[in-house]
Amino acid sequence: MSTRSTERTLTFRRPFSLSVLDEPLPSGRYRVITEEEPLEGLSFAAWQRVRTLLLLPANSLPGKAREVVPIDPHELEAALAADGLESP
Repeated sequence: MSTRSTERTLTFRRPFSLSVLDEPLPSGRYRVITEEEPLEGLSFAAWQRVRTLLLLPANSLPGKAREVVPIDPHELEAALAADGLESP
């Protein structure tokens, strides 16, 4: 079965939290990857999201690599909406 991935960059103006993370993330730009699989047996092309990943900034400590965290896309959209609703 083939999959496709789409990538987008989100910008947060303020620190934000997600339930899968121990601490809030700082404001900044974050890459998000969405992986989808095709739905079989339909007369038209349709895709179903199977995973959403958030790429965290690289840790500058020796031996630490970039971290990729699976996240709930609805929770991410809620955090992004809350960031846009707050006054500067």
